[in-house]
Amino acid sequence: MSASEDDARFMEEAIRLGLLHLGQTSTNPSVGCVIVRDGQIVGRGTTAVGGRPHAETQALADAGELARGATAYVTLEPCSHHGKTPPCADALIAYGVGRVVISVTDPDPRVSGRGISMLRDAGIEVEAGILEDEGKRSLAAYLTRQTKNRPYVILKLAVSRDGKIGRLGEGQIAITGPAARAEVQKLRAETDAILVGIGTAIADDPELTVRIPGLEKRSPVRIVLDPLLELPLVSKLVRTARQVPVIVVAREEISGSETEEGAPTADAENSQVDARRLALEAAGVEVVYCHPYHLEQLLPALASRSISSLLVEGGARTAKLFLDAGYVDRILLYQGPGVIGQGGIESPVSETDMPSGFLHRGTSIFGEDRLDEYEREL
Repeated sequence: MSASEDDARFMEEAIRLGLLHLGQTSTNPSVGCVIVRDGQIVGRGTTAVGGRPHAETQALADAGELARGATAYVTLEPCSHHGKTPPCADALIAYGVGRVVISVTDPDPRVSGRGISMLRDAGIEVEAGILEDEGKRSLAAYLTRQTKNRPYVILKLAVSRDGKIGRLGEGQIAITGPAARAEVQKLRAETDAILVGIGTAIADDPELTVRIPGLEKRSPVRIVLDPLLELPLVSKLVRTARQVPVIVVAREEISGSETEEGAPTADAENSQVDARRLALEAAGVEVVYCHPYHLEQLLPALASRSISSLLVEGGARTAKLFLDAGYVDRILLYQGPGVIGQGGIESPVSETDMPSGFLHRGTSIFGEDRLDEYEREL
C-alpha cells in the first residue's frame, strides 16, 4: 500500500471511532484517534461520554510506550489551549509521537491552526486534510455550532408511496416497518435534542425517547414548539419529564386586543396561560420564552444550552418552517410502500422536489422501506 492509502485506511478507523459517542459529549466534539506503529494500530480513543477525557489522551494511554515515534491519526486538530484538561497537542509531544495526521482543522479560534503549529514547532511531522469531507460529516454538529452558532438540524420524514406523512385527525400512522423505525431509534440516540410542533405533540402523543434496550439513557432532550402552552399534562412527554428533559418553547408575551362580548379578555388568557405554565413546571417541564417560530432566535438559544444536533420529527408545518427558513442541514426521507389516500397530509419534500443545495448522499433499504439521505455541504 502507498502511504496515502495507509493514511486513508487509518483515518477511516479514527472516523469510525469518533461516531461512537455522537450525542453524548456535551459541547465537545466526539473525536476519534488511533495510534499506529509499524502498520499496526496500537492505541485507540474516542472522546469520553460527557466530553472528557479527549480522544488523543485515551489513545496515547492505550498505546503507552509504543506511541513513541508512532503516527497519530485524529479526526479533529488537537486542542492547544488549557481548559479543564491540558492541551492534547502537549500530550502528543510528551509521548514522543513522530507524526500526526489530521482530518479537519478546528474552527474554534482558541485552537484553529495553533495545535498544528505547536506540533510542528516540537519537530513533529503534521499532515492535515486527510479524508476531510468524511471527517467534516462525522463532526457536522460541532462544526455547525462553532461556525453558525446554531445546532446542526436533521429533518426526518416518513412518507407513504403517495407522498403523505399522515392523515388529518388520526394521530400516528405507521408508514414504515420495524427495521426502519429501529434506525430512527439509533438516530435519536446519537442526537442532542429532538423537536416537534404542538400539533404533533397533541395528535400523536409521542414519547420521543430511545427505546432500544440498553440505550434508554441516551434519549435526547425533547423540545415542543408550543406558543400558548397547550401541551396536555396527561401527555407522555409531560408524564416522563422528570426522567428525560422536556423543554416547551412558548411565545414570549401573550397580548390581546379588543374582543367580542363574552370572549375571554387578554388578562383572562394570560391568567390561563400562566396557570398552565405553573402546572407544566410542577410536572418537571422547563418552559422557555422565545417565540417558537422565530428560528433565528431559537436556534442560537439552543446552541447556548450545549445542543449541537437537533432532530426535527414533525409535523408538516414544523418541517416547512425549518425548510423555508433555510435551517435544515440534512434530510432523511424514509419511504414506505403503503398508500394513505384521501385526507392525507402532503409531505413538504419529496425525492423529486428537494430544496436546492442538497446533495443525495445515498440510499439504504430496510425491508420494504427505502431511506434516501440528502445533505447540504458544510
